[in-house]
Amino acid sequence: MSGHSKWATIKRKKGATDAARGRLFTRLIKEITIAARNGGGNPEGNPRLRLAILTAKAANMPADNIKRATQKGTGELEGVHYEELTYEGYGPGGVAVLVEIATDNNNRTVSELRHIFSRNNGNLGNSGSVAWMFDRKGTVVVPKSGQSLPVTEDSLLETILEAGAEDMQAEEETFNITTSPQTFDAVKKALEDRQIVIESASLAMIPQNTVKVTGKDAENTLKLMEALEEHDDVQNAYANFDIDEKELAALNG
Repeated sequence: MSGHSKWATIKRKKGATDAARGRLFTRLIKEITIAARNGGGNPEGNPRLRLAILTAKAANMPADNIKRATQKGTGELEGVHYEELTYEGYGPGGVAVLVEIATDNNNRTVSELRHIFSRNNGNLGNSGSVAWMFDRKGTVVVPKSGQSLPVTEDSLLETILEAGAEDMQAEEETFNITTSPQTFDAVKKALEDRQIVIESASLAMIPQNTVKVTGKDAENTLKLMEALEEHDDVQNAYANFDIDEKELAALNG
């Protein structure tokens, strides 16, 4: 899970900037709109919409924005029709990259993605070329600090395993929990019932194995991922890279 967890950590640290927050709001509005369009505007009966709204609230999105995005999805307000697609490719050093997009102009988007990949020593692949290397999982991040009650690794592990979680990794500042999509809600609820603060919770594509990259390949891999994250149509970008912690710190210094 190195590629996923390290990139997730990088994104969290960069997420404090105004530009990153603006991109996050754009993605969340698209996700709320699509979720409401596909499953209806009632979050109680639409798990995808419920998660999107909770994520938006956690990001401090105004309630009016959430309401309008939902109404655009249900057709109560006029809105753009987004098409959901997944593109696959390779980054520097043979890193597998999976990109989930929501676009109103697929021809434009794929052309721009192809340019981003080629500019960073990668290339777009055919459908199915790398998707088999990833599994959809629930991921829940629990911060070690800022908890109203003390949370130990052992007590947290006991709570999540009883709720059906698959794994937990202790990072420097967080506990990163992995679940199946089916037990994601139960694990999240178990944490909430214990009043444990959750930093983020989402369904993500987790790589089965990782590819070690160093030097110029490592630098270009991060540039590729950042360029994808900055694209307006990209909802999520996943990769299976592994970069040494010291090298990663130097590259992000």
